[in-house]
Amino acid sequence: MKTTDNILHMPLLGFGTLIPDKALTISATRDALEAGFRHFDAAERYRNESEVGEALQAGLAAGGIAREDIFVTTKLWNINHRPERVEPAFEASLKRLKLNYLDLYLIHTPYAFQPGDDQDPRDQNGNVIYDKGVTLIDTWRAMEQLVDGGKCRAIGLSDITLKDLVPLYKAARIKPAVVQVESHPYLPETELLEFCKEKGIVFLAFAPLGHGIRPGLLEDPVIVDIAERIGKTPAQVLLAWAIQRGTALLTTPKTADRARENFDISPLPQDAFDEINRIETRQRLNQVVSTGVPGFIPQRDSNEKAKR
Repeated sequence: MKTTDNILHMPLLGFGTLIPDKALTISATRDALEAGFRHFDAAERYRNESEVGEALQAGLAAGGIAREDIFVTTKLWNINHRPERVEPAFEASLKRLKLNYLDLYLIHTPYAFQPGDDQDPRDQNGNVIYDKGVTLIDTWRAMEQLVDGGKCRAIGLSDITLKDLVPLYKAARIKPAVVQVESHPYLPETELLEFCKEKGIVFLAFAPLGHGIRPGLLEDPVIVDIAERIGKTPAQVLLAWAIQRGTALLTTPKTADRARENFDISPLPQDAFDEINRIETRQRLNQVVSTGVPGFIPQRDSNEKAKR
């Protein structure tokens, strides 16, 4: 498996753990590990870090795989942006994941929510309550201290725009190692990708298959035609395109067969790669960059306040 060239040594192909069902989280994570995935992306927000940790520990033991051979990321949720809340949130995630260090810790979104225990604080009108008393750079300074402490090897940001990334990059003592954003042929994020390449930041694409939304990327005529021509599936074509353009990526296969399919990718012919680059459809599937509220996490029942 190819890895990034920077100090992270992060496998380019990662397994994302945004899976609402806890039992499925365990089985899918173990299937991904068995299929060859060595990069696992978790988050406090997903409420399943314990299940991810359980699956990884069992899978490592069963496969004779060392902790050093896998790359694990998790993320600081929006209610913990206050500097004094960063380290406790990090330690809690580490405990749930059953690890003694993290390879990468990300600020989940650049938006701070009202601090507290409710992941999704809302006012009486249903509007998100933001925390205006903390800046992104305040949070970043606390993230830098985690690296200084030795339990966190690298830090970065998720769901951030180039406009917000540039000033933070300039102010940061420890520069972001990774930027994780939605990206696929309908949302190539070319400007952000070029900035990341210039600065040595890993661009990590989530939803590279369009988050399975149908009709969508997996049914796009260009993708389907290329898949038929080269004897690959549309998913394999999309994942190959992402890596070929210089990004790392996350995918979330929920069965062993899908895990093996998504892991089995190879470079596209140049003409196929160019065809995908010429796709003109533009669509963002997740508006989290505008609000801080992830769009791919399903609502709970209406009588519950929080979102998954």
